[in-house]
Amino acid sequence: MISTIQPTKKVALVAHDNMKQSLVEWAKFNKEKLKQHTIFATGTTGRLIEAELGVPVHKFLSGPLGGDQQIGAQIVEGGIDFLIFFWDPLEQQPHDPDVKALLRIAVVWNIPSRAIVPVPTFCLVQNSWKSPMSANLLITKTT
Repeated sequence: MISTIQPTKKVALVAHDNMKQSLVEWAKFNKEKLKQHTIFATGTTGRLIEAELGVPVHKFLSGPLGGDQQIGAQIVEGGIDFLIFFWDPLEQQPHDPDVKALLRIAVVWNIPSRAIVPVPTFCLVQNSWKSPMSANLLITKTT
């Protein structure tokens, strides 16, 4: 199945508890680009992003309460174009099977996604996000 990502993307933002502040900082850095798109997030992450950026966020349940599965269902239904997941692969999560299922669904449905660990900062490439066919990320490392 081939699908086209429209210029206004439906972006899901997810972060584990110890990564939420990193996601908020990333989102603040990319605020001007993100506000041109529709933002979805799991519960607490969505409330933090909405408060910090002052932009509307479609909030699902908290990840451990089914939010990761809700985002996965939206991917399958065509309701999410892009997944950005700030996670800590060394931190045990009580809902780890849900996390793995979400990442697997993103791959199976060919959703551009990034599972981001603490060190790198990812910046949206403005031209890529204006094009209906691209959703690329530029990788830059912080020192």
